[in-house]
Amino acid sequence: MPREPDPLTVAELVRHAVALCDPDDEDADLGEFEVQLEDDDEPVTAVENLDERLAIAEEGADVLLEKPAVMMATAVALYLAHRRDEMHADREHVLRLAARAEWKDDPPDAVADWLAERGVEV
Repeated sequence: MPREPDPLTVAELVRHAVALCDPDDEDADLGEFEVQLEDDDEPVTAVENLDERLAIAEEGADVLLEKPAVMMATAVALYLAHRRDEMHADREHVLRLAARAEWKDDPPDAVADWLAERGVEV
């Protein structure tokens, strides 16, 4: 008898968001963001204030909140938390929709430039 898949944890969500933002695993800032939540085994659906938890981790990796890769990883994690059906969607598709959802089609210039460098048009 097939069983339901295990629930998605915060750590798995953040790991996936970071992988989408940094597929070559080269960005130390994203590594620091991921480390902030690497042991968080709470199911995403059980977290009442996920945006707050991610914001604290984001600040831990980017005190001045000015690093576009970390800002995007946070946006991607929040987007995928609400759209788990998009977990295996195309990278550019997820980045574009996460940016639109987070910044209402008007991301900060640094994020827009970061996306453009990766061929993602918002």
